[in-house]
Amino acid sequence: MSTPQDLDPCEWGRCEWALSAPDYVAYHDDEWGYPVHGTAAWFERITLEGFQAGLSWIVVLRKRPAFREVFADFDPATVARFGDDDVARLLADARIVRNRQKIEAAITNARAVLDLADAGDDLGGLLRSFAPDPADHPRPARIEDVPAVTPESTAMSAALKRRGFRFVGPTTCYALMQATGLVDDHVAHCWRAARTTRAG
Repeated sequence: MSTPQDLDPCEWGRCEWALSAPDYVAYHDDEWGYPVHGTAAWFERITLEGFQAGLSWIVVLRKRPAFREVFADFDPATVARFGDDDVARLLADARIVRNRQKIEAAITNARAVLDLADAGDDLGGLLRSFAPDPADHPRPARIEDVPAVTPESTAMSAALKRRGFRFVGPTTCYALMQATGLVDDHVAHCWRAARTTRAG
């Protein structure tokens, strides 16, 4: 009898959004929906989801190595010290998404992460507090059943904005929740859904 680790993705299928490019397949199979650990990892995800707003995710995904380089591996303490010269440097770097508002938001958000720490909280703990009970978030049967916004993502967005974060609307927050495993939106026929179900 096969174990969850032995499941064949080709036999079970994948979420439809992951089928259009090899980059998407790898991201879906190896990363999307897996838990995230560490402040830098959470900061990376919230930053990249913000840069994705209004764009296709694959644009950001393909630029992620450059994002990691220019944003100091998403170390909040380093990014929080960025000034006008750094903004100009980033705006001139064609390897990333060159949007002044998003770049400035990333710097603002790094400072907000440090403010959380000063207040005795951390970004990961705050974000995880909005994860719904799995019993209240049934697995979608098909891609059309996947929401774009939920009450939890709306509440997360409001909480982040109160703490000074930018580019963290409810839709962005829900994408963040999906990507980091705070919700499980692998559709019923996806091999990752089969693994989750069998693994319990």
